[in-house]
Amino acid sequence: MKLQKLIFALLVASSGPAFAEPASGKAADEKAETEKPAKPVPEPVMFKSTHTGTFGGQKMTYRVEAGETHIRTDEGEPGASLFTISYIRENVSGPRPVSFVFNGGPGSASVWLHMGLLGPKRVQVASDADADDGAAPYVLLDNPLSILDVTDLVFIDPVGTGYSRAVGKGEDKDYWSEKGDGSSIAEFIRVWITDHKRWNAPKYLIGESFGTTRAAYLANRMLTGDVDIALNGLVLISQALDYEGSTSVHDNIYSYVTYLPSMAAAAQYHGRAGAGVPQDQFLAEARAFARDEYGPALWKGATLAPDERARIRERLAYFTGLSPAYIESSDLKILMPRFQKELLRDKGVALGRLDGRYLGDEADDVAETPEADVSSYAIGSAYSALLNQYLSADLGVKMDRPYMISSEAASTNWNYRDVPEGEYWEPHYLNVSAQLTTAMRQNTAMKVWVANGYFDMITPFFDAEITFARYGIPQERVAMTYYQAGHMMYLNEPALDALAADLRTFYAGKLEDARPE
Repeated sequence: MKLQKLIFALLVASSGPAFAEPASGKAADEKAETEKPAKPVPEPVMFKSTHTGTFGGQKMTYRVEAGETHIRTDEGEPGASLFTISYIRENVSGPRPVSFVFNGGPGSASVWLHMGLLGPKRVQVASDADADDGAAPYVLLDNPLSILDVTDLVFIDPVGTGYSRAVGKGEDKDYWSEKGDGSSIAEFIRVWITDHKRWNAPKYLIGESFGTTRAAYLANRMLTGDVDIALNGLVLISQALDYEGSTSVHDNIYSYVTYLPSMAAAAQYHGRAGAGVPQDQFLAEARAFARDEYGPALWKGATLAPDERARIRERLAYFTGLSPAYIESSDLKILMPRFQKELLRDKGVALGRLDGRYLGDEADDVAETPEADVSSYAIGSAYSALLNQYLSADLGVKMDRPYMISSEAASTNWNYRDVPEGEYWEPHYLNVSAQLTTAMRQNTAMKVWVANGYFDMITPFFDAEITFARYGIPQERVAMTYYQAGHMMYLNEPALDALAADLRTFYAGKLEDARPE
């Protein structure tokens, strides 16, 4: 997930780390690693400042701590330096909530949630997805919708993103796996709540895209590890717990089903399907067709009767806006990248992947799939420029290296292996749903909120519904809501307003599930 690749505090506590774990590997590899010269371990830097703002209608003073925290290995040596930005309200008493925030990728810094939804400032882009961000100057706005009135916010950039990096004998790749990533971030959270005396404060994780994957395995690790840290809630924006449902590739029959309602939503948005039908009714029909008719038909394959095949083809044309001839030539199997290019091919534009509202005018109009994601490049420059400007001009941050908005190295070199090196393993779709189930069943106070964009063409809303209906996840503690936008639904200003209101309702313990019956 490219963009989300589509996401602090004081010095490390003197006591030994509870979560940090050395990277696993074969004995020969470990020996070779130990023979490498250690990188320098500069003293961690911290930039502190005090600000005022009005959030949720409350004027307040808050301090910002933007800087590095060393994460130590089992040997007590610094192995990584995490750069984080903490927003802490001043002059409050009692157990004020704290929320730890990250984006996804893997390989994305926390810039998107920071500057798009939660931070005290936000980047302005075209709300209706009808314009590119162009070139500077861009517009940075005050963000009165930030939830600083209800929780302190700690934005975490994982190793290899932002200013975070491996130090000493550590290597970036040591942290580019569930084990390395989870241990480093869990250890940072332990250090932060220790240094800030917040062990008895309500604690939340907020993640987007792969950040929701991270939130699930972190919730499990923190609860079941050596140090028990129970969370009050998870905010999952554009969830990605079971990657089978969000991987549109040949022969993944499950994905043809999960993506179909999102195709219907985009086709209706662009006037190619569902004319005159209310959106909720049209998408309810699409869900039912995908689950009850389309999926079983795909399982029949070549044994599907001709009359049944014709009926499925016509229904697919009705929901997707694609021609019956194209659907037939696709063998009734429509890959999402092909849909992005085909829906409005006659207009010479391709749909965005992160957000199907966006349209990219590409030079090659006969290509099978889009050459790039317009919903990524149409906003990325504005976020990059304004985040860097804000860090230096507003927070006084001065670093000797660039802020890595998105790390291709982390994304392409991420180790998805979920068993130790040396043990038998076969590649399979990443799935952390069972870890969320364990965390929720062992912590009966933890609640989960799932936010979905109807035009998210990479983590489809129907996949979220199917995932959370499975795996034994306690339904009574899960709320699911929907927005008229894509993967980063806060880019659309009406959706941003609704999302911020729902966030406050969730923290108040009153958010209701909006899933269709």
